[in-house]
Amino acid sequence: MTRFLVIAIPVFLIGFVSGGAAWYLFSPLFIDEVVSEDLPAGLVVTEVARGAFRDADRAHRGQGTVQLLETGAGAHLLRFTDFEVTNGPDLEVWLVEAPDPQSSADVTASRWLSLGQLKGNVGDQTYVVPEGTDLAAFGSVVIWCEQFSVLFSPATLTRTAGE
Repeated sequence: MTRFLVIAIPVFLIGFVSGGAAWYLFSPLFIDEVVSEDLPAGLVVTEVARGAFRDADRAHRGQGTVQLLETGAGAHLLRFTDFEVTNGPDLEVWLVEAPDPQSSADVTASRWLSLGQLKGNVGDQTYVVPEGTDLAAFGSVVIWCEQFSVLFSPATLTRTAGE
């Protein structure tokens, strides 16, 4: 019985830790985090720039529209509509200086500003751009995996008004 426990306990612990790690790494591939966030009713906004998310590669796919909006009070918002991206761990929304990043190396070689964690990999959502941000310096928005330094989906911003 003692010999059984000497073998069974380490095997159980290794299996438990390996299973937990596998779940953490691979569950985002088949579990979507869906959000549906509306702009506040009565909020007056003007579109400053827009872009379309695209695939970074065959494994990291994205689609949907991104708009850079200015409120009547002068605040700036980043709005995703009809948005969908491959899910993954530790995804963030970044404004990136590079106008058309094609790879993770393009993103890391450029200046960037994190707007925080991605709220969900599917659905409409809004992010506040920090006050005082020089928006003219940023040419794209990317969905970035901070944990593994991987580009999931870029969107080039095209100016539509002002700025």
